[in-house]
Amino acid sequence: MHVFDITILTERRFVNPLNLTPYISNVILEDRLLQEALEQKGLRVARKSWDDADFDWSSTKFALFRTTWDYFNRFAEFETWLKKAAKQCKLIHDTDLVYWNLDKHYLSDLEKRGINIAPTYFVEPGYADSLQNFIKDLPFNEFILKPAIAGTARHTYKFKAEEAFKHQAIFAELLQNESLLVQEYQHQITTKGEISLVVFGGKYSHAVLKTAKPGEFRVQDDFGGTVNNYTPKPDEIAFAEKAIEACQPHIPVYARVDIFWDNTDQLCLAELEMIEPEMWFRKDKNAAGRFAEVILRKISAPI
Repeated sequence: MHVFDITILTERRFVNPLNLTPYISNVILEDRLLQEALEQKGLRVARKSWDDADFDWSSTKFALFRTTWDYFNRFAEFETWLKKAAKQCKLIHDTDLVYWNLDKHYLSDLEKRGINIAPTYFVEPGYADSLQNFIKDLPFNEFILKPAIAGTARHTYKFKAEEAFKHQAIFAELLQNESLLVQEYQHQITTKGEISLVVFGGKYSHAVLKTAKPGEFRVQDDFGGTVNNYTPKPDEIAFAEKAIEACQPHIPVYARVDIFWDNTDQLCLAELEMIEPEMWFRKDKNAAGRFAEVILRKISAPI
């Protein structure tokens, strides 16, 4: 007998924290808004850290990835837990989708399906040459370097061709264990910002505009970025919903589609976050309710 209908997944630093920073307070607020919305639908809801060794994952029917924002720093542990938990309960996003989305090689798949992405080149473990030689024939001069599995701008570096040597040591170090990608730096993310559109059940829900602080190229609030409500244009909504549709056969129940205007003034996908996206329920009073309705339909559907 299941005790819970659904368990919201978080990480241990967001469970009963001693130091309530504004960042942690927002995380707790977001999860609370979702939990209340699900409970208003009559669901029995728990909220647990994914690595909670005392929790019996067979006691919940479903698990919902929300604020598991340490998985990329503890990937081996996370993968072990994921395989075990998937046998004990059902995941709102199944393991195939999780594995596909956590590795940014998915961008290449979406590009093949007609979704515009920034010029992107992958570097695989075992590459023994220098970063300077890797980029020497690429058709641009400003670059972004980052891991294929990462979040919150972990090991994300911006540089010009003549500065590549400064990043050689970390380039070689990271390549011992993981894949990297090199992308063309996109100037309009800095000047116009990045639009995040939240999509539930394949349909647009709400959006925010993330802007970098002066002198910074990363828009995440970890680096001083700001977030404001945003009303997207019809072509921006259409782009986001098309990106979700392109995930066939793994259509996500929920996702955040990050887009921007690229260096050629075309709409472009920065990231498609399906595992544990921040969804800014606090920016739209009806968003958590819309999400809960989609979740209710998902878990009530015949299996």
